[in-house]
Amino acid sequence: MNLILVGLNHKTADVNVREKLSFNKEALPRALCDLLELPEIDETLILSTCNRMEVAAAVRDPSKGFDNIVKYLSETFSIEREMLHPHLYFYSEGEAIKHIFRVVSSLDSQVIGESQILGQVKSAFETALSHKTSSVLLNKVYKKAISVAKQVKTQTAISRFRVSLSSVALELAERILGSLKNRKVFILGAGQMAELALKHLIEGGAGEILISTRNLNKSERLALKYRGTAVAYESFLYKMAEADIVICSTGAPYYLITPEAVKGLIKERKNSPIFMIDISVPRNIDPEVNEIDNVFLYDIDDLNGIATHNLNERTAAARKAEALIEDVVLATDNWVKFLDVIPTIVELKEKGEKIRKKELAKLFSKLDGLTSKQICAIDGLTSSIINKILHSPVVVLKKQSDTFDGSLYLEAARKLFNLDHDLGTGHKRKDNKS
Repeated sequence: MNLILVGLNHKTADVNVREKLSFNKEALPRALCDLLELPEIDETLILSTCNRMEVAAAVRDPSKGFDNIVKYLSETFSIEREMLHPHLYFYSEGEAIKHIFRVVSSLDSQVIGESQILGQVKSAFETALSHKTSSVLLNKVYKKAISVAKQVKTQTAISRFRVSLSSVALELAERILGSLKNRKVFILGAGQMAELALKHLIEGGAGEILISTRNLNKSERLALKYRGTAVAYESFLYKMAEADIVICSTGAPYYLITPEAVKGLIKERKNSPIFMIDISVPRNIDPEVNEIDNVFLYDIDDLNGIATHNLNERTAAARKAEALIEDVVLATDNWVKFLDVIPTIVELKEKGEKIRKKELAKLFSKLDGLTSKQICAIDGLTSSIINKILHSPVVVLKKQSDTFDGSLYLEAARKLFNLDHDLGTGHKRKDNKS
């Protein structure tokens, strides 16, 4: 049995292509069962997210397996194979295992270290299990991949450093203010990045939200969305004194918040610290504000610098994760290759046992008066002889299973012992059909 994988991701296809090659939750079960009906495919699993679509499969012939999967994708999504093929990648055996491990460990993600992919893979695996399209091979590989992903997360710093500007804002707020629980947030302007920062702050436990823009209707819509309170633009400096966190993102070409205004805020706050993020370009908060005691001001360059530093830290952690994965990939690949040998070893032992019992039956039919002790002794002796004769071939097959020439040894053994099945691949499972 061979492991193969066909897929595309954010590196090989833009969103226009990816959105055409996507299985939604409702379509996934049917697709899994359809794939299992294809020639050569014994097991299958589909991972479909906004950034990737991958089909993993256990097949008897990798070349035919690849061809059948591409044909299926082409027909299912009505895309000519010539148009589809340039966007696809193809992996088999150890390379397929390595790719799966890297994907689940978020080393192949658009943002290295993101945590969402692990849950998406778990969901894809559970879907394949529930529809009986995943069995011995894929079960082993994906269970091991999930286990390795957890190791990567706990043994490296790959997920520890925030890398998006909005999440960096949350990191800074936590660093300066400690717990964000019940901290009041004031949003001035309605830029996309400010809204993303707001989402992260809310997830971090921030409390009441105050929103002010030049357009009161827009402020009210945002306030409704985030269960906040709209503030008239003319009153923003007055209401800002209530906030522990201020995010400024407007299109104004000048400073809206001056040192003099902030000194008045701090006085009104009785020197309670205030954290300010100026995401505007040009800046809307005078940089001299940062010189005021208990005011912590960061602009877009500050956030970029921290994000770059954190990304470098994640990259270093990713190198450690790659090394951690390598050893597990090798062990899993060896296990997969050993799967090919098991049916042949079983058939070899069954054939030896069948011959032994047939010859014993002939012998006992010619010998009268044997005691049960004598019959038992003869039975044990012949069993021992068969086991010793087969011991060396079995050991060699096991030893050679993970070598380059493993398939040659397997083929030779089957021919020498006249085993009538395909080369150690077993039979296509029929119980998976639904």
